[in-house]
Amino acid sequence: MSKIYHEPYVASQTSVAELTPKAILLGILFGILFGASTSYLALKVGLTVSASIPIAVLSISLFKRWGSSTILENNIIQTIGSAGESVAAGVAFTLPALIFLSSGKAFFNYFEISLLSFVGGLLGVLFMIPLRRTLIVNEHGRLPYPEGTACADILIAGEKGGSFAHQIYYGIGISVVYKFLMSILGLWNEIPRYVFGKTSPLPNATLSAEITPELLGVGYIIGIRLSGVLVAGGILSSFLITPLISYFGSFNTSAILPATKLISNMSPTDIWNYYIRYVGAGAVTLGGIITMIKTFPTILSTLKKAKNLFKPSSKKTNNLERVDRDLPLYFIIGGILFLIVAMVFIPHLPITWFSSIIILIAGFIFVTVSSRIVGLIGTSSNPISGMTIATLIGTSLFFILQKMTADIYQPIALCVGAIVAIAAANAGAISQDLKTGFLVGATPVKQQVGIIIGILAASCTIGFTIILLYNYVGFGQITAEHPHALPAPQAMLMSTIIKGLFDQNLPWALIFMGMTIALVVEVCGISSLAFAVGVYLPLSTTLPIFIGGLVKWFVRRKKTIKAKDADLESGALFSSGLIAGGALTGILIAILYGTIISRTDGSSIPLMDFINLHWGDHMSITGNLISVGCFALLTILLFRFALKNINKDA
Repeated sequence: MSKIYHEPYVASQTSVAELTPKAILLGILFGILFGASTSYLALKVGLTVSASIPIAVLSISLFKRWGSSTILENNIIQTIGSAGESVAAGVAFTLPALIFLSSGKAFFNYFEISLLSFVGGLLGVLFMIPLRRTLIVNEHGRLPYPEGTACADILIAGEKGGSFAHQIYYGIGISVVYKFLMSILGLWNEIPRYVFGKTSPLPNATLSAEITPELLGVGYIIGIRLSGVLVAGGILSSFLITPLISYFGSFNTSAILPATKLISNMSPTDIWNYYIRYVGAGAVTLGGIITMIKTFPTILSTLKKAKNLFKPSSKKTNNLERVDRDLPLYFIIGGILFLIVAMVFIPHLPITWFSSIIILIAGFIFVTVSSRIVGLIGTSSNPISGMTIATLIGTSLFFILQKMTADIYQPIALCVGAIVAIAAANAGAISQDLKTGFLVGATPVKQQVGIIIGILAASCTIGFTIILLYNYVGFGQITAEHPHALPAPQAMLMSTIIKGLFDQNLPWALIFMGMTIALVVEVCGISSLAFAVGVYLPLSTTLPIFIGGLVKWFVRRKKTIKAKDADLESGALFSSGLIAGGALTGILIAILYGTIISRTDGSSIPLMDFINLHWGDHMSITGNLISVGCFALLTILLFRFALKNINKDA
């Protein structure tokens, strides 16, 4: 099939300001802000959403108010900013697992996190650049790249005078106020819950919801289908698996491995820790493998089309049109080789020659797959978890077969998976950005330089954010030492797989039960990976996400929205504001918890506890109803904003 001709919005012969200092600075600023909010969201719920569209909207509105900009400057801003967000996603999914591994905590510091972030992000862009002509240009009209196309529509509408940024500002403002009143002042309970008694028909079943604005916003953006599959997995684990374990365990007079105490004495949290997390891990693992198998034809076809990518072009770069200039081939190949060698020789980085070769091979394959998959289904549906799990299992099994089972090899396996995950996540986002640039008439080489700048800036700041959150609130299960820990579900899953494989003590019965669940769901025609993630996550996380998806479903019944405008409509923009405001307020809350002040009696207390009124801490029916009522008001606000029409083509 021949490629479809496209005339960009800014003609190739036109010279327009693009990679300017103000565009670079604002792009870095947005990359830091959205990178921090993405890190928090990934550590809290194990999910992320694309930041390109809200960054483009905010960029247009800021320059309209305080200056002027060209469409290509605004494109550079969203390109640099989204690079930071995508790196943050890959980092937050994987590297916090270092603290859960036997000897991994020694590598959990700012230097290692920042360095691994930069290496993974840069590998992603270097592998992606040769794919641009094949996937973005030659496949134009066949690979839609939904977020990239929507972002181009926003930039063009902004150039023509469209006005829609106030929806995001409203979302940010309402989210910050809501979370300040709930989480900082403590006027109502953040997680209303009802636990069924051990003698009830559903022993230890728990109905709960973390009523935060960011989860509501995520649900609206991903929609009813995906949020429904997620909550279905949560319902299965909370209302079937947990009661089953509680019921049959109540007749047992001895502990059942891997637990060390009687099931009859366990709380719902204990049951999750000892049993359900392994069931969920098995389900997610097979779900990821099935996803990879389903995309195998895509892998083969993409690699087949990419066989001539590294052959020199007959034309010199200087003779190419502006919209067809990429970074030179020698820079790409030299940069990849340098990174592979540098990883081995950089002190204190747990990378060996063998693991660097795995990174090279797996990185190229999964960057290629990621770049093509997002062209079909979008960045938010990119199966990064499946790619990472496949890399982790393959690396770990090779080490085990070679009798390399010492504790030091666990963080090596994780770092291999982390770099591949960061590269694949970044490549997916880069593909959308390059598609946006292709449509608006950007200069690819300037976009690629902007992406590298964004990766460097993000790498310097994401490590700080991750370390700050860990030091102030901690990751993993809530304990007396860390009562406000972020769950870091993806990282905990990665560490569970690695430790279980290396220590050879995985409760395989539970793992295979989880795999069976994923297989049954897949046979029913449902996304097994999304359902498995729902099984692994607590219902308190997936239920508010589902409510957001339900709001979107009701809005679509009342308001017709064209598919190409789905990411531009008022509900999506307002939800982006809810996510950004809630996540950034969450980071502020972590800082307040980590800031210790001295009282007059000589004792010390976190600043957060000093500010918080603790009105919402009680679990009474009245307290829960107040919490549900406040969340209902927020939900109604989202519904009302989503019904509004925005001025796209003023």
